Amino acid sequence: MSRVHDALRRSDPSGMTPGGRPAAATRAVPGGGSSDLAGLLEKIEVIPYTPSPEASLIDSARPTEPPAEEFRSLRTRLNHLQTLQPIHSVVITSPSPAEGKSFTAANLALAQSHLEGNLTLLCDFDFRRPVLHNLFQMPRSPGATDYLQGKAQLHEVIRRIEGSNLYIMPAGEAVLNPLELLNLAEVKTLLDRLPSVFNWVILDSPPLLFAADANLLSTLVHGLVLVVRLGSTTIEVVTRAIGSLCQNNILGIVVNCAQKSELYSKYTYYHSYYYSKTE
Repeated sequence: MSRVHDALRRSDPSGMTPGGRPAAATRAVPGGGSSDLAGLLEKIEVIPYTPSPEASLIDSARPTEPPAEEFRSLRTRLNHLQTLQPIHSVVITSPSPAEGKSFTAANLALAQSHLEGNLTLLCDFDFRRPVLHNLFQMPRSPGATDYLQGKAQLHEVIRRIEGSNLYIMPAGEAVLNPLELLNLAEVKTLLDRLPSVFNWVILDSPPLLFAADANLLSTLVHGLVLVVRLGSTTIEVVTRAIGSLCQNNILGIVVNCAQKSELYSKYTYYHSYYYSKTE
């Protein structure tokens, strides 16, 4: 695992995009006119937590299981970074498909939401192959694409998981031009405004080397976390993925699907490990 970590160039804190909670939360938005976010949370539909049995999502009722431990470690490291820099929005991506980015995004959001008062919004911005609605067994639409096209208001495209701090924005209806949609000014406006309500905004996005979407999104948020699959992702692929980015705001790397012999002798489940950025 250290070999993959060493392949990452060290990030300079000065390369981080300035961010934090925006001073102004009043902008023209599709479907909502010019208004602030006051009262948004009260308007959002509450849905039960009914995850797919195949989703491998962590369970707050079983906090000692290996996956929960690893995602709490990831949560702790990100929350520590948040005390050092104004980081509230993060893109989760991977170099290639099937490396576990959606699994990581969903479980990181769950882990964050387990903290009292830590409002967390999980957004599916992988408009090409969205899966978060399947993981949580909820409708795909209305979602992000519906809002960006002016077909739905913001509170209509977000759901709150009952009894939790977790809010979810599914991808929405399928679109023919995902990248063109992400280039709309409304995307930046939305991502600038959401941290005024949510402490963490976590975006699932397409793989870096198969679409330009994640690269674009990384310029609109405060940081990026790269997910790689142990035994599958090569150093060359990681290097290419990092080189494709327009700016260096990588917060760290998650090594997914490590075996018990590589991490913990008694663990037999799905593991992820996080390496934070060091100066």
